[in-house]
Amino acid sequence: MQANVTQTTTTATNTSNDVSALKDRLRATWMAGNYDYFSRFMSSSADEFLERIGDVEGATFLDVACGSGQLALVAATNGAKVTGVDIASNSIAAAKGRAAAADLSAHFDEGDAEALPYPDGQFDVVATIYGAMFAPRPELVAREFCRVCRSGGTLAMANWTKEGFVGQMLAVISGFVSPPGMPSPLLWGNPDVVRERFGNAVKDLRLELVDYRFDYPFSPSGVVDFFRDNYGPITRAFAALAETEQQRLHEELTALWSRHNESDEPNRTVVPSEYLNVLATRV
Repeated sequence: MQANVTQTTTTATNTSNDVSALKDRLRATWMAGNYDYFSRFMSSSADEFLERIGDVEGATFLDVACGSGQLALVAATNGAKVTGVDIASNSIAAAKGRAAAADLSAHFDEGDAEALPYPDGQFDVVATIYGAMFAPRPELVAREFCRVCRSGGTLAMANWTKEGFVGQMLAVISGFVSPPGMPSPLLWGNPDVVRERFGNAVKDLRLELVDYRFDYPFSPSGVVDFFRDNYGPITRAFAALAETEQQRLHEELTALWSRHNESDEPNRTVVPSEYLNVLATRV
C-alpha cells in the first residue's frame, strides 16, 4: 500500500511539474514580441464584442487574459468597474499605463485564467476576447469563469475557430513548430465543445459565428513581419527555427495572407477571420 501511495504522489508531482513547465513556456510566449502594439490594430473588435454584451455601466467587469487592456479599457470607458488579469507581467504593466494615460479607473492583476485570484461571485460580467482560449486546461477555465461570476451574471468569450483564417494560420505554423502539449485552443471555437465545457452551470447560451476583419496598412509580407515582431506565439515560432525554415514559414504565411486578402491596394491587407461569439447567463 505504501508503494502505491508513493507512486501516486510521485505521479502527481511529475504532473504538477509538467503543468508548471508548460505555464512557464506559455508565459514566456505571451511576453515575447510587443502585444500592446499588436493589439492596438484590433481595437474595433473590442468595440463590437462589447456591443454584443450590452450595457455595462456600473457593472463589475472582469477581463480574463486581458493583454494590455484591449477590452478592459473599452469597458471602463463605457462605465464598467473593470478588473483585468493576465499571465504576462509586461502586458499588465502596459494596461496600467494605458489606463493612467486615459485617466480611466481600472485595476489590473497578474494572474492565471485557470486559478483566478478573486472570490466566488464577485463579478457581474466575466469576459475574454481571443485570450483565455489559449490556457492549457480549458475545463479549469470554464470552472473559474463560472465561479467568479455571480448568479444571473454574464459570461462572454470571443474564440477563433479552426475553420477561420486564424485557425488556418496556426495550422501553417504547426507544420514547422510542434504545438505545446495541450488541447487545441481552437476547440473553444467549436459550439459543441463550448456547450460541454460550461454544461449546466449556464443558461441562455447564445453561440454566433462572427467575422472579424483584419485591416493592416501593410502588404501581406509586411503583415507577416508585423506578426513576427509583435505577436508572441509567432515571434517564438520564428525564433525556434533555422534561417532557411524561417524563410519557408514566412513564404507560406505570406501566401496565406495573399490568398485571403480582399484589398486591391498594394500596401493594405484586409482579411476576414471567423470567431465564435459566446454569451451565456450564469445559473
